[in-house]
Amino acid sequence: MVTSSSPFVSLAGARVLADGGTAIDATLAMAAVAWMVLPGQCGLGGDAFAIVREPDGEVWTVSGSGFGPDGGTPELYAGLGLDALPLTGPHAVAVPGAPAAVRTLQGRATRGLDELWAPALRLAREGVAASAKTRADVGEFAAALDADPGARAAFLPGGVPPEVGARLRQADLATTLERLAADPDAFYTGWFADRAVEHLVASGAPYSGAEWAAVAHAPVAPAIATAYGGARLHQTPMPSAGWMVLQQAALCDGELVGSEQLGAPAVHWLAEAAAAAFRDRFASCGSDTDAWQRTLDPAALERTRAAIRSRDRVGPAPMRVAGDTTSTVCVDADGRAVSFIHSLGFTFGARLSVPGTGVILNNRLGRGAYLIDGHPNEVRPRRKPLHTLNAWLLDEPGVGLLHAGNCPGGDGQVQWNMQVISHLVDHGDDPQRAVSLPRFTVFPGSDADVVGRRRELRCEGGIPATTLETLGAWGHDVVPVPVQVGGPGGSALAISMDHRHGCVRAGADPRMEGVALAV
Repeated sequence: MVTSSSPFVSLAGARVLADGGTAIDATLAMAAVAWMVLPGQCGLGGDAFAIVREPDGEVWTVSGSGFGPDGGTPELYAGLGLDALPLTGPHAVAVPGAPAAVRTLQGRATRGLDELWAPALRLAREGVAASAKTRADVGEFAAALDADPGARAAFLPGGVPPEVGARLRQADLATTLERLAADPDAFYTGWFADRAVEHLVASGAPYSGAEWAAVAHAPVAPAIATAYGGARLHQTPMPSAGWMVLQQAALCDGELVGSEQLGAPAVHWLAEAAAAAFRDRFASCGSDTDAWQRTLDPAALERTRAAIRSRDRVGPAPMRVAGDTTSTVCVDADGRAVSFIHSLGFTFGARLSVPGTGVILNNRLGRGAYLIDGHPNEVRPRRKPLHTLNAWLLDEPGVGLLHAGNCPGGDGQVQWNMQVISHLVDHGDDPQRAVSLPRFTVFPGSDADVVGRRRELRCEGGIPATTLETLGAWGHDVVPVPVQVGGPGGSALAISMDHRHGCVRAGADPRMEGVALAV
C-alpha cells in the first residue's frame, strides 16, 4: 500500500511494490518522482526525514538536514545589518540533507538508484503534466523564479507559468540525477558540491565547502517515543519537530476518548496542547540541546493539563507559520512501513538554483534559525536549525504496526499530525476519514519569521458553528478559513493495519491531488 499527494508519485511506489520491491525501495522511487511533479515542495536541494518499522518490530529513523556556512556567525549577520535571516537568497540556504538521507535509505534498499530513479528520469526528460498546484506555485513566485536563470528555464517556458496539463521538462535535473545515481558522493564532495559552493560564495554566502562534506552522512538513529492510547507513538528525533507531537500526545492521552470529535472541549484541548509545544520550542529548544526531554516531565505535563482544564490559554511565542512540503507513506508485503517527508522549506526554497544542475536550494537556515543572542536555536556554524519536518508511526507490542503517517505544512505539521492521530486512536476512524476531517491551526507557531502577530485559532469550514461560538466565548480568537486544494490545512497521509480483518487501509488528503493505491 502506498499513499502520497500526487498520483504520479503513488503510481511509482505501487509499481515498485508490485515488482517485489520493499517499502524502502518504493520510498526512494516515490521521492525522485516527487522532485519532478511537485518541484516547489521538494528536491535534491532540500531536506528529508524518515521513520521505518521493520517486520521484526525494530523502529529506526533517518534525519537528512544540514547547517549554514562556517562563516555564518552571528557577528557576520549583525555586520550586514540583519535582525533576522533572509527567507530567500544565498543567506537563507543550509547544506541540503535530502541526498544524505537518500543514501542512508539506499543502503537498506534491495535495488540500485539507477533502477529506482528511472521513472523520475523519464518524467524529467519527456515532461510531466503540470498540476494545478504546480501552476499556482509557479504563478505566485514567478518574479523570483524569473530572476534565476535555471528556475526560469525549467518553470517559465515561454516566460509564463505553465498551463495545467502542459508538459514540464527538467533536462538539467535529469542529467544531475543520472550522474548522482552513479556517483552519490559527488553531491557533497565532488563536482556538484564544487559548483554549488562556488555559486553560493559568488552570491555572498560564506561557505568553505567543508560544511558540505560534514553533512554527507545521515546516520540511522533510534526513534523517540511515548505512550498514546495503549500503543507506542514513535517519532523522528531532533532536529525534527517530532518531540512536539510526543508532547501533545502526552498532554492529550486519555483526555479525548469519548469526546465529541469536533466539539469545543476537544478542539480547545488539542489547540492548547499545540500552543504548549510551540511555547516550549521557542523558549528553550535547539537541535544540540536536550531541553525537549523536559517537556515530557510528568510534573510539567500536569501543570499544563491543569491550565488547559481551567481554560487558561497556554500561548505560543508570537511567530509566523508558513511552509511547503510533501510526503509519502508505504507498507510492503512483509509489513515494513516507511513514513517519509521532504521539503525545500518554503515554496521553491531560497528561489536560488545551482547553475546547470536543475537543483533548487532550500531556505531552511533562513526559516529555521534565529538571530537572538544566546538562544539555543541561534544561528551558529555547524548547528542545525530546528526543523518543522516530522514523521510518525504507532505500534503495539504483541500486535504490530497500527498506523503510520505524516502531514506537510510548516508549523501546522505537528498540530495536524496530532489531530489525525487522535481521530485514528481516540475515535477509531479509518485513515481516509481521519485525514479528511476539518482541521484547526494555532497560528502563529515558532518559525524564525515575522514576529508580533496576534494569536489566532484558524478553523476550517465544517467545524460546527456551536463549537466556534463556544471557543470564542472561552477566549479563542477564532478565524474561519476555507478548505481548499493546497490550502491551509496541509495534506495528511495515513496507512492503518486492520489486524482484525487482515487488511490494510489508507487515506490521501482531499486537500491535495493525491491518491492511495493498493498492490
